[in-house]
Amino acid sequence: QVQLVESGGGLVQAGGSLRLSCAASGLTFSTYAMGWFRQAPGKEREFVAAISWSGLSTKYADSVKGRFTISRDNAENTVYRQMNSPKPKDTAVYYCAARKSFSGWYSGLDMDYWGKGLLVTVSS
Repeated sequence: QVQLVESGGGLVQAGGSLRLSCAASGLTFSTYAMGWFRQAPGKEREFVAAISWSGLSTKYADSVKGRFTISRDNAENTVYRQMNSPKPKDTAVYYCAARKSFSGWYSGLDMDYWGKGLLVTVSS
């Protein structure tokens, strides 16, 4: 049974930093591209970032480029999302996702697995 478990959420002040983790189990982690999505109150879920199985390639939404960094540790079956200089508009539930392919992430469709999500609140 595949599980993606997010951790590290909570309250952060604007301009601070926060790191989210997603621990995966039940799948061959090093063969999956991993990524993050978010859903703000009253809005649709949107793509945030993705990283290839090797960690050599990354993709970012324009809204987070230069502020968020995605990374992974295949030995620990964990993917990370570092959030620097967060803004109140980054407040959302953040979801971890896994997909065999590194293509098709922007649409958010056809992800193989999803985490349950974690709330991040950025205070001004």
